[in-house]
Amino acid sequence: MKAGIVGLPNVGKSTLFNCLSNAKAQSANFPFCTIEPNIGVVNVPDTRLEKLEELVNPERVIPATVEIVDIAGLVKGASKGEGLGNQFLGNIRETDAIIHVLRCFDNDNIVHVDGSIDPIRDKETIDIELQLKDLETLEKKLDKIKRAAKTGNKEAQKEEAVLLKLKEGLEAGTSVRAIEISEDDHLAFVKPLQFITDKPVLYVCNVDEGAAVNGNDHVKKVKEAVASENAEVIILAVGTEADITELDDYEERQMFLQDMGLEEPGSSVLIRAAYKLLNQQTYFTAGVKEVRAWTIPIGATAPQAAGVIHTDFEKGFIRAEVIKYDDYVSYGSEAKVKEAGKLSVEGKGYVVNDGDVMHFLFNV
Repeated sequence: MKAGIVGLPNVGKSTLFNCLSNAKAQSANFPFCTIEPNIGVVNVPDTRLEKLEELVNPERVIPATVEIVDIAGLVKGASKGEGLGNQFLGNIRETDAIIHVLRCFDNDNIVHVDGSIDPIRDKETIDIELQLKDLETLEKKLDKIKRAAKTGNKEAQKEEAVLLKLKEGLEAGTSVRAIEISEDDHLAFVKPLQFITDKPVLYVCNVDEGAAVNGNDHVKKVKEAVASENAEVIILAVGTEADITELDDYEERQMFLQDMGLEEPGSSVLIRAAYKLLNQQTYFTAGVKEVRAWTIPIGATAPQAAGVIHTDFEKGFIRAEVIKYDDYVSYGSEAKVKEAGKLSVEGKGYVVNDGDVMHFLFNV
């Protein structure tokens, strides 16, 4: 599962990517410095993993990860191939969620592609380009479906009605994710077309250091503008976060954060939000060899969770032994949890909860 970072040129995308992945993507004060999409595999910060490590004292600890893709800046006309439009739009299509970076800071030394700071205009510029690209995809599909619908094919007629509703919404400037479509119709007719504006989105307001805690007027306007989208808005002083990641000493980093009034780096908040945006959750395995966080989709069953470790575990699944994370911590060990009768044995229908500590029995 991949989340793609998008935005206009010079809003702080590559600097943010560097913060998240320490992959040091080229970050320069001009558009299009990120030509190929840089991909970073980022650890998901999770204090529960640290606590389990403390209790179990394993040989190694492996956190959950999320893939972040740094996509070069879009410009007006990208849907028609302006700038490096087609390539970028193709890169966005391959991601599962969008992290949309908006410039919410004033700095005369960093040029803005449109000459002034206005995050709402910037957001609309990107939205329009993505909507136009989706409209192009939709119209190609609609041409085929209309022909089938004319022959009296009931399924094609149903699909045509859904696509026409999407067309009306996109032409009015509404993203696919905000158009009301029933779950069944979405699954049957919308999802297969992989619309860019159907992907879940998270907005990152890139502010200066002084606005890192409470935001500023630009952030306020962004929150008002996206209120109807059911999307999360995160405030991040990307330049300052980049300075913090350069510090080698943990204590120094903590002091820097405290001076800013932050409990943890904003990048940690963002990574967890991206993980959630991708509809992912974590379960743990805990033993002396290894304590590990495993990534599964929210709603996954015990056999599906076992399959993440190895496909044989899912095929030959017999049962799962499950300890709630809070019970593991309060009793202090697996043995004491068992003594207290807090270990449950679950079958194939068990839906895994975020934070479950699991052990699988299987037979191949």
